[in-house]
Amino acid sequence: MIVDLARFVERERPYWRRLEKSVARLEEAPAWPLEMNDALTLHYLYERAAAALNRIHTFSSDPEVTGYLESLVARAYAVIHSADRRRRRFRPVRWFFGTFPRTFRTHARAFALATAVTLAGSALGAFALAVDDEAKGVIMPFEGLKGDPSNRVEQEEAGGEDDQQLKTAFSSMLMTHNTRVSIIAMALGLTFGVGTILLLFYNGVILGAVVFDYLRAGEGVFLTGWLLPHGAVEIPAILIAGQAGLVLASAIIGRGAGDPLKVRMRQVLPGLVTLIFGVAVLLVWAGLIEAFLSQYHHPVLPYWLKISFGCVELVLLGLFLGLSGRRGAAEAAEEAA
Repeated sequence: MIVDLARFVERERPYWRRLEKSVARLEEAPAWPLEMNDALTLHYLYERAAAALNRIHTFSSDPEVTGYLESLVARAYAVIHSADRRRRRFRPVRWFFGTFPRTFRTHARAFALATAVTLAGSALGAFALAVDDEAKGVIMPFEGLKGDPSNRVEQEEAGGEDDQQLKTAFSSMLMTHNTRVSIIAMALGLTFGVGTILLLFYNGVILGAVVFDYLRAGEGVFLTGWLLPHGAVEIPAILIAGQAGLVLASAIIGRGAGDPLKVRMRQVLPGLVTLIFGVAVLLVWAGLIEAFLSQYHHPVLPYWLKISFGCVELVLLGLFLGLSGRRGAAEAAEEAA
């Protein structure tokens, strides 16, 4: 029941304006590419406006508000259910280079928090190894990391005949494993973010311990040439998965939000889907680089070449996430707000 019509209209009007702007854009340019994130947002705004119209019809007789909403809902229904738009296909390239980086920037604070948690874990992992070398047996998740770094470098550089099938299988395993971890990181947002934070912190502990162990052994060049080519993409991808988990947690907690949980979840769902599928694409690339570049060491591939490649990747990824998809950013930002 609407107890205070003026307050109800004031609360809902920003959503009506966003819907009106989206509808107007689609009416003026029917060929405008409607991406998955935009379509889900449009449908949410339409359903919210329709629910508001139903409540006003039931509990109020304000002709001005009723007429405005009836017109808006009718126009939104027309553009959503038009035959032309039903035939429109999802454009993965436009989504990846537009929707994904815009969604990332919309939730930049969650990414910053995921990064801070991981760095805190890295500091603890390095400190633990510095004060107690026996901690390596507890922290390191793989047997290959528990031995002496210099011995491993010697073995890797000695090499042998490369088994391409083994490397391909490893790449497939890596992509599957990291994608699973990323999905878990997002899903743990259901624990009010506690699980996501613990997973990010634990990954940070491992990373910090590995980096400290190799630097202490004087194998910094090998470590950089080994980790940077795939890690320049893989580590940010895991952080973005954590970002998605924190966005989910924020929606569940709903601090300062007046909407019910169901509404908050529907608002963040498009962004979550975009982030996790974007992470999957990044991890596919990281897995390929891990299998076909990172595992080749000096003298097969000089370290300077691998390090340079990783640096270029890192710069390009930063530019992609920070700048890509800014065309039409004003409209996209209003819809994602």
